[in-house]
Amino acid sequence: MAILGNIIKGVIELKDTFSSEIIHEEAQEKVLKELLETAKNTQFGKFYDFEHILEASNLQKSFAKSVPYFDYNQINDKWWHKYHEGESDVTWPGKPSYFALSSGTTGKTSKRIPVTDGMIDAIRDSGIKQVFALKNFDLPADFFEKEIMMLGSSTDLEENNNHLEGEISGISASNIPSWFKGYYKPGEEISQIEDWDERVQKIAERAKKWDIGALSGIPSWIELMLQKVIEYHNLNNIHEIWPNLQVYTSGGVTFAPYEKSFKALLGKPVTVIDTYLASEGYIATQVRPETDAMQLSTDNGIYFEFVPFKPEYINEDGSLKDEAPALTLSEVELDQDYVLIISTVSGAWRYLIGDTIEITNIERAEIKITGRTKFFLNTVGSQLSVNKMDTALRELEDQFETTIPEYTICAKRGNDNEFYHYWYLGSDIKNADEEKLAEALDNALKTANKNYKVARSKALKGVKVKVIAPERFHDWNEKNKKKGGQVKMERVMGEEKFADWEAFIN
Repeated sequence: MAILGNIIKGVIELKDTFSSEIIHEEAQEKVLKELLETAKNTQFGKFYDFEHILEASNLQKSFAKSVPYFDYNQINDKWWHKYHEGESDVTWPGKPSYFALSSGTTGKTSKRIPVTDGMIDAIRDSGIKQVFALKNFDLPADFFEKEIMMLGSSTDLEENNNHLEGEISGISASNIPSWFKGYYKPGEEISQIEDWDERVQKIAERAKKWDIGALSGIPSWIELMLQKVIEYHNLNNIHEIWPNLQVYTSGGVTFAPYEKSFKALLGKPVTVIDTYLASEGYIATQVRPETDAMQLSTDNGIYFEFVPFKPEYINEDGSLKDEAPALTLSEVELDQDYVLIISTVSGAWRYLIGDTIEITNIERAEIKITGRTKFFLNTVGSQLSVNKMDTALRELEDQFETTIPEYTICAKRGNDNEFYHYWYLGSDIKNADEEKLAEALDNALKTANKNYKVARSKALKGVKVKVIAPERFHDWNEKNKKKGGQVKMERVMGEEKFADWEAFIN
């Protein structure tokens, strides 16, 4: 009998009994007020007169009217750079203990995003919320005695000007509670290895010693790790070495593109739980099995705003136009794409995180990630977002009985001076008929998006498809950034980047 597991499961259920339901709109107003009160005497708070905003009858509207939108370059050039010059109380009281390094999906240069002690606490609290939500997934008591494999970036953080730097997954893992360390794998020694291939090799070598019940990490890198363990031990599937694996916590990207290839590595089904941890904070987590949507962390150090994702509000570089309207959680509508804007306990203010989301349940504050603002393909009016592309590729997987976990696309003129969408699909499909794939993809996109269908009847001439091994996408990431951690593949490329990509592939 799983005595410890029953105790832990009982504590989780008891905690829920005494917890009140969050009223998300009220929680958001409270968070905004606390953020403004805390930061009112910072350089940023004085410049934008937080004292005056706090006196307004409608705090949320006054805040939106008084403070402009910021993307990373804007807030870093005007404010965050001061931290690196020794200044304090810039956008948040004191100095950040950490900076999260993030090249995101669009560039080689690392962004340095402040991570305060308050944000560390908020991330930890959101992680605990995720643990307590496990009661909704009807897991057996012995699950709570198993170990958890968290595959992120290295926890060997670099010291720089009295702060530590690393990717957010490494920062988070280096701050796990002491009571959790007994469950945490691959453990501190392996987690500190900087080289991703070396770290995964060590995981494969020690895999037999662990009783893994849950996995956590970005799907593409989790898949590569599982493939390495399976190959190293000459297995048919990962359950032959980790028979008690029951949960996979996905994060950072939509799981759907990886679902088919991920399941091929398993011996039996596992519960997939989506989470949304970004360099800027723990945004959301799935709290119930009836949906794969995630609940925003509305009471935990982040204030959210939502800008309708429409071409007229977006600049060519993916930033927002000043006149773009921002909605509160009480004003959003279902089944609409929104640009997500956050203000946080790390001193990010009306910050364009770069993701687009869809609200699936307003009362529960549940969302799905639909794409990136810079991965919106609107050449000649096609208006393709990542979720529409993903939907079309799921159809291709079924139609051609294959998996397509990775892809990238560029819109450019062909030799005939007409516009085409050039797709590279990462797939192990044998003897691929690229013309048939292109035709099927074109038809699937017409079904998924009426604007694309209109564009195809006018200025968009057609679709070109090249099939390559999925590993080539990982090689590209290694060349341009690095393997593992929070690194994600860019789904849409500009012509200059795409030329580099094609030169690399060829």
